[in-house]
Amino acid sequence: AARRALDLLGATQPLLWRRGAELPESRPDAVICLDLPSREDFSALSRLSQPLLFLSAAQVPYARTLASPLTPFPLPSEADLARDRAEELRARVAQAIEGGPLDGELALLGPLFERYDPAEVAAGVLAVSRQPAAGGPQPLAAPHLPVARQRVFVGVGKKDRASAKDLLGALLREAGLSKEEVGRIEVRETFSLVEVAAPAIERAIRGLSGATIRGRRVVARLDRGR
Repeated sequence: AARRALDLLGATQPLLWRRGAELPESRPDAVICLDLPSREDFSALSRLSQPLLFLSAAQVPYARTLASPLTPFPLPSEADLARDRAEELRARVAQAIEGGPLDGELALLGPLFERYDPAEVAAGVLAVSRQPAAGGPQPLAAPHLPVARQRVFVGVGKKDRASAKDLLGALLREAGLSKEEVGRIEVRETFSLVEVAAPAIERAIRGLSGATIRGRRVVARLDRGR
């Protein structure tokens, strides 16, 4: 849960606090409490940054004595993450198809198409690609993004009613990018990925960080993959 929170916050210098730990001299960009703090600890942590607490139902009444009202911080569920991984895989397959040609691959699979439904062949290829073969052929490599572009992680997604148009508008308006510098925009359940021309990557991250999209202030950073 703490790792998912860090991904959503985009924190680069977080404080993962446990009971009894000394506070750092430098100011963190996020405070995540792995233990429930005392009132004194909570007051000290709040001076650094708004603490994020992981609470059980029984701990909520006590937490309300520390801060009220409590502000929920929704984390993606396992189902959300599974949908994001599935969307990423579909996007990679679509990129390979659109980037063609696939003459060699089609020639290789031709005999299978005569025996099985194309959908079954595609599912079989996907299953084989996920199985490392000891001493045999390596799994099929997923296509890489063009060298000239890099992906930016943006902490806003479908749950926030964000669209590709919203993200493009923020890049053009807040970061000053041109349409030619922006590539594929993938809006997923809890976050988005935007391809940006490598020379413009820093401008994109600075412009999107702190920008408001659909009423939510977002964080942006270079995508580290999932």
